[in-house]
Amino acid sequence: MTETGILARMEGSEERGREPCAARYGPISHVVFRIAKCHRALAGALLRDVGLHPGQELLMMFLWDSGPQRQADLAAEFNTDSASMTRTVQRLERAGYVRRVPDPEDGRATRVEPTPASLVLREKVERLWADLEAWTVGDMSGADRVAVLAALQRIEDNLNAAPCRRSADQQVEPDRQQHGQH
Repeated sequence: MTETGILARMEGSEERGREPCAARYGPISHVVFRIAKCHRALAGALLRDVGLHPGQELLMMFLWDSGPQRQADLAAEFNTDSASMTRTVQRLERAGYVRRVPDPEDGRATRVEPTPASLVLREKVERLWADLEAWTVGDMSGADRVAVLAALQRIEDNLNAAPCRRSADQQVEPDRQQHGQH
């Protein structure tokens, strides 16, 4: 299919019944939204089978790869507030997958570390992520997988560079440059 044909299809000639009218102004964004929703639901079902909620596996993956981390650093890494991170860590602690210990460098801080029991969980998480990946890519060829991954990484970069993602200080400078102010 030609690029024009793909764009025409994206603009809703065949899909209009599935999406709200306003989505025609953002067909790629609407597809990303639908994919994310479906992917999260499937991941959530798989994670429930191993006793986790979505997002907890990402924290565990980070701890398995990075080792013990200060709880405040985890909150920053996952772009969440300390209260939310505390609740997540408490749930994982009750399940026996992490333990909190005093930070040897700062007695006021707490470090979170994976427990030996979490190693069994790690195998399960790795297996379910492999299953999730297989269902996500289906029968795509290797070349298609590479192309999709590159496109998705570019979309992620674009979204991370969006003006609303920058601090107010960073937004002022481009605005001044656009209007010839220095």
